Amino acid sequence: MIYALSLGAVTLAAAVLAGRPLLQALQRFNVGKEISEWGPESHQAKAGTPTMGGLLILGAVLAANVAANLAHSHSISIPLGAMLALAAIGFVDDLGSLRQRRQWALNKRVKLVGLISTGIVVAFLLYWRLDLKGIAVPYSGLHEIGGWFVPLAAAVLVLTAGGVAVTDGLDGLAAGTCAIAYAAYGGIAVAQEQGALATFCFAVVAACLAFLCYNSYPAQMFMGDVGALALGGGLAVAAFMTQQWLVLPLIGIVFVLEGASVYGQIAYFKLSGGKRILRMAPLHHHFEAIGWSEVQVVQRFWVLQALGAFIGVVLALEV
Repeated sequence: MIYALSLGAVTLAAAVLAGRPLLQALQRFNVGKEISEWGPESHQAKAGTPTMGGLLILGAVLAANVAANLAHSHSISIPLGAMLALAAIGFVDDLGSLRQRRQWALNKRVKLVGLISTGIVVAFLLYWRLDLKGIAVPYSGLHEIGGWFVPLAAAVLVLTAGGVAVTDGLDGLAAGTCAIAYAAYGGIAVAQEQGALATFCFAVVAACLAFLCYNSYPAQMFMGDVGALALGGGLAVAAFMTQQWLVLPLIGIVFVLEGASVYGQIAYFKLSGGKRILRMAPLHHHFEAIGWSEVQVVQRFWVLQALGAFIGVVLALEV
């Protein structure tokens, strides 16, 4: 526990110091975000803000775990590998959203194939290398699900990565909610005496907090899909490694609501002939549309995430 927290503290300090040179590099290479015309009009003022800031989080997590954690536990290579693979997909997608450059988007089918392929590979590694074949049910214990683990785990990873990516739409929202979710799984890992996994989770928490120094309102840089997809994938793997993925929808409740708001809005729009459930999707934009300030939305979503995480951890400890 002390080792995990100490590494987290070092990661936090190092990432804060590394953030300024990264921000300057992103500005130098003109890696500015083009803001979608479909979002709130007030967000157009953010056009040109450097994106791909998730590289700070990814770099800090990799450096901390390779230097101080990987040698003690090769299992940590799985969440790190998942984060790298998903970050690569996000990096390509982010390249197509840069300001003052030709706008293009990674083909949705290609992106989905990449996410699903990553999910399947990671699920097989968890199944075969770590012999993870079960799911912990609160008040009931661990239940083996055999080969069903692979498709279910792949689906959970894809949905979690997508949920975090959708959440990354307001200053500080994705980083703050991810820090809370990873802290919850870090606590569960400590309770299970999985020191290496706890160290991994707390390193991510530290990296997210460091990123908030540059991403809190008004943001100096955005996370981008390079960070959001990686964080979502790593969180899902942490849930699998603790076998507490049944409580993931609670611990990551904001990601669930954000993702569901998008798919629900699209489905209702098509089925109703053009009507909408929300004024604007994802969910955080709906609350902006009804009059909440960006800071109010972010802070209230942090509170909701913390509440869900608290309930999820309590249930996880009741197995």
